Amino acid sequence: MADLRLVVGLGNPGPEYAETRHNLGFKVIEALDEALGIAVEQQKFGARIGEGWYRERKVMLMKPWQFMNRSGQAVATAVGFYKLGFEDLMVITDDKALAPGRIRIRAKGSAGGHNGLSDIIARLGSDEFARCRVGIGDCPGALSVDYVLGRPREEERPLINEAIVRARDAVLCWLESGIDRAMSEFNSPPV
Repeated sequence: MADLRLVVGLGNPGPEYAETRHNLGFKVIEALDEALGIAVEQQKFGARIGEGWYRERKVMLMKPWQFMNRSGQAVATAVGFYKLGFEDLMVITDDKALAPGRIRIRAKGSAGGHNGLSDIIARLGSDEFARCRVGIGDCPGALSVDYVLGRPREEERPLINEAIVRARDAVLCWLESGIDRAMSEFNSPPV
């Protein structure tokens, strides 16, 4: 399909995970859904998807509907079905290495210990796709699984909500102007 961009937000399905730190990818997709008027409701590729347009470019928003560490199958199936290049893919995920409120755009790179990204890289056979990481901070001494599957503390919520909006805007910038512009505009700390 000509000129399609696939934007994937990572999270875990089910209401018990909806407000956890690990579901920030889903939250950014919901913000994009609202901004673009693209309802992410259709079931396809083992995911929830929605299709629409932004600045004369076809956009598909996706929430893989398996658990995080199995996200790659839905992504790889969609990439293969639409014959997309890796430059047409953006994955949005939470990141413990970034403080709450921070985001970081990358054109490619390792999984950085993130199971969802690891599975996507394994299924695609490449790490040459863009990603937008949304900071959740790390909790020293706590079990990583308990932390990422926990809900943000009250004082973190405004920062995380702000980061969701910045991530949404960064993805829109990527859609319109490309990865280099998105990195230069959104990788500095928020002012």
